[in-house]
Amino acid sequence: MVKPGYVYILTNHKNGTLYVGATTDLVRRIWEHRNAKVPGFTRQYGLKHLVHFEAFDGFQDAFRREKAMKEWRRAWKIELIEAGNPEWRDLYDEVARP
Repeated sequence: MVKPGYVYILTNHKNGTLYVGATTDLVRRIWEHRNAKVPGFTRQYGLKHLVHFEAFDGFQDAFRREKAMKEWRRAWKIELIEAGNPEWRDLYDEVARP
């Protein structure tokens, strides 16, 4: 069975620092970021707000998308966020609901 994959973008505030990541368990991974369980860049800059995510049938597709998005210009990432989330709302509660 192929695990689903997710690409996500975190920030600390609107137009703030951006982080692109990929995972097989979006709720768990964002919880880890929000609770500073992940050492490194996201903890250092307080990136806890989920402002964009995409679901894929398999992790390999999500991983490829993550790598591509990490090469994007910042303006392209902002355009992507604002196309689906113009208010830059934190989407975590929406994905964490049972």
